[in-house]
Order: sequence, then structure tokens, then C-alpha cells
Amino acid sequence: MTVQFSSHALLPASMTRALGCTLLVLPLLLVGLACQSPDDAGSAAGDTTDTIPFTKEGRLTFLQDGDSTVTIDLEIADTDSARERGMMQRTGFPNDRSGMLFPFDEEQPQSFWMANTPVALDIVFADADSQIVSIAKYTTPFSNERYGSDAPAQYVVEVPAGFADSHGLLEGDRIRWRRVE
Repeated sequence: MTVQFSSHALLPASMTRALGCTLLVLPLLLVGLACQSPDDAGSAAGDTTDTIPFTKEGRLTFLQDGDSTVTIDLEIADTDSARERGMMQRTGFPNDRSGMLFPFDEEQPQSFWMANTPVALDIVFADADSQIVSIAKYTTPFSNERYGSDAPAQYVVEVPAGFADSHGLLEGDRIRWRRVE
């Protein structure tokens, strides 16, 4: 049996079915490739985006009534590009006693967001006297929601979500930090 495919060619039915299936599937594949982001395309041949490693640059201690409650290792985001990047492209901290410090030149209202950040955080805001003025707990990964300080802040500390509750951090507590060699 033959089926007329066009006015110029006659094909067997089995070939017509195979060609028809190919013509149905091919556009779907092309649409899928067209919708693929550049990052996805790189991961098909091996991931070309490196995760940014944690670099220990300091230590920070949380204080309640002058007594140390917990000390963490710090990466310090003290340039505009480091502040902008923050925890983007990172799946977390090396352990539950590490975090990222964002020191700013001036005390002013601070606001952070979680877009492109794949890990939930607690964000601790401290003023120029190193007193904690607010804590945003259990932030939502990949969220466009803004998490801001309730008062002007000069220092912001990002730690793993749940850290503030686990260590009893409260507004009014203090931070003390230093760089390490």
C-alpha cells in the first residue's frame, strides 16, 4: 500500500508513519533546546559554573550581657562585588559555625534579598556600636522579598537558617569580629 505524501512522491505507509512521528517530535526537541538557558546548556557537557569556595577571613563572636555565646568563622564581603554576590552560587556554609560578614562604611538602613541564593539564611543586622538591631530568620531561598534592618545598621551577618534560634540570639546582643591571617 502506498500513501500520497506530496504531489511528487509516493512512500510506503511504514515510512510515512516514521516520518510523521519524526516531524511531530522534532519541533518539540527544537523548542526544548531553544528554551534551555545558557547555564543548562553548559551542564549538559559538564558543569561550567564553579561553586564559589568559602574563604575564612575572620572570626566573629556573638555576645549576650558581655559573655560569649558562640564564635563563628567568617568570610568578609567588603567590596561592592562581594556584597552583591553574597551567598549566590553557594549551596551553604562549610559548617553551622561559619557565616558571611558585610561591613559597610556608614550606619544606615540595610536591605538584603535572596534572589539567586539557593540556601535559607538568618540575617543579623548590627549598628555602628555592634549591637544587634534586628534579625531576619529563616529567609526564603530564591525569593525577591526584601529583608531589612529595623534600624540603621553598619554590619550584616549571614548565617545558616536556624542559627539565631539555636544560639538564642536576640536584638540587643552584640557582635565582635576581627580579621585573621
